[in-house]
Amino acid sequence: MASKDQGPAEPDSPAAIVDAPFETALSERYLVYALSTITARSLPDLRDGLKPVHRRLLWAMRQLRLSPDSAYKKSARVVGEVLGKYHPHGDTAVYDAMVRLAQPFALRYPLVEGQGNFGNIDGDNAAAARYTEARLTKTAISLMAGLDEGTVDFVPTYNNEEEEPVIFPGLFPNLLANGASGIAVGMATNIPSHNVAEVIDATLAVIENPAIEHAELMQLVQGPDLATGGLIVDSPETISAAYETGRGSFRIRARFHAAESENAADREAGIERLGGGQWQLIISEIPYQVPKGKLIEQIAQVIADKKVPILEDVRDESDEQIRIVLVPRSRNVDPELLKESLYRLTDLETRFGLNMNVLDATRTPMVMGLKELLQNWIASQIDILQRRSRHRLAKIADRLELLEGYIIAFLNLDRVIEI
Repeated sequence: MASKDQGPAEPDSPAAIVDAPFETALSERYLVYALSTITARSLPDLRDGLKPVHRRLLWAMRQLRLSPDSAYKKSARVVGEVLGKYHPHGDTAVYDAMVRLAQPFALRYPLVEGQGNFGNIDGDNAAAARYTEARLTKTAISLMAGLDEGTVDFVPTYNNEEEEPVIFPGLFPNLLANGASGIAVGMATNIPSHNVAEVIDATLAVIENPAIEHAELMQLVQGPDLATGGLIVDSPETISAAYETGRGSFRIRARFHAAESENAADREAGIERLGGGQWQLIISEIPYQVPKGKLIEQIAQVIADKKVPILEDVRDESDEQIRIVLVPRSRNVDPELLKESLYRLTDLETRFGLNMNVLDATRTPMVMGLKELLQNWIASQIDILQRRSRHRLAKIADRLELLEGYIIAFLNLDRVIEI
């Protein structure tokens, strides 16, 4: 008896095996992986400055009603919510992302307010998620303002059980204010944080004069404003060129500042007089992303190896404020020579590579200069404003339709009662 059609072949059956060149199959699959990493994991969206994991964390915390004036909730609860509903990846990765959003030495304007041990500038890790608690900051609330007003699209989550926003619509310029870093496949991004007041001034200048010159923008945004402070020691021309193309690098140095010195020159040079001609140098700010503990170990190793014979000792006297004390070998040591030696041999001077590679409104990765980035952000905010206005007009129209019905009922009240 002839067999009938049995439907599609089983996955493991010979009929399901596709004969294809290995090179083609590999390139196709790797391309899918690369695009997924670029657009859905590693690069920030220029419209809200967030990667998907950060956006999902903040969205989950909003759904849990963790506003700035509410009680804290266990971080493990937040991480579980994110993993179960929005971001099916490793719990360690999600918690690490959340910790970074809460660290004031990692973010210029933290988006999560942590309670408990969220790590420190010495390089110590945060406590486990079951020990710490968190809630949103006012900055995060500002970034999410307007989510209920039809300002952005919502998409289904990975299992089609929930919905999540594509971006956040708030007016806080998070991409430049907090910066971003990430490594994708074949590309990376590294954007420093900036002073939000400077970013807003530059945005207003672009709105008022779309043809504004780059040099005029650089008068408003003079360079990075990093979470741990420090000094950018490159020339204004070098900084301007990097912001014009979206690629470049800056040298960041620790700041020497002796707040207790009576002499203004000594105070700015970081020299603290001890009497009898003795003095010591005070470091009050360190380069971004350099753990303080590692930096002090480096300086101590330089002393032990006798690479800087004019330096006798290093002490960490930090509390909430950084205070690293450098003791010279004698009072006749030149302070500037000592500084230059340490800049060369330790992480008191580091290099920050600028790479403003972001996803534009069409989810296309692109390296943008400062002006182009601001123009794209303004365009996205105009779109959000229009969508909010249309949503509000629709609400007004619905209300007017209801009121018209009330008026008809009121004008025919006896008949309505009779009915």
